[in-house]
Amino acid sequence: MHFDSMQALIEMNGHGSYVWTAYAIAFVVLLSLIVQPLRAKKQFIRVQKNELRRQQRSQSKVSHQ
Repeated sequence: MHFDSMQALIEMNGHGSYVWTAYAIAFVVLLSLIVQPLRAKKQFIRVQKNELRRQQRSQSKVSHQ
């Protein structure tokens, strides 16, 4: 597709609002598909570290008695 100006690209013969909205939604979805697993992994690692510390503390209390 060839557009004569930047304004024509944005408007896309009256369909620009639909096209750019679709692009924005797709971008947000793709971004969330990247960010959400990274956040879940970070939280999982934090929970596992806390659980390991808790277990080590309880084992050290048992061995000192």
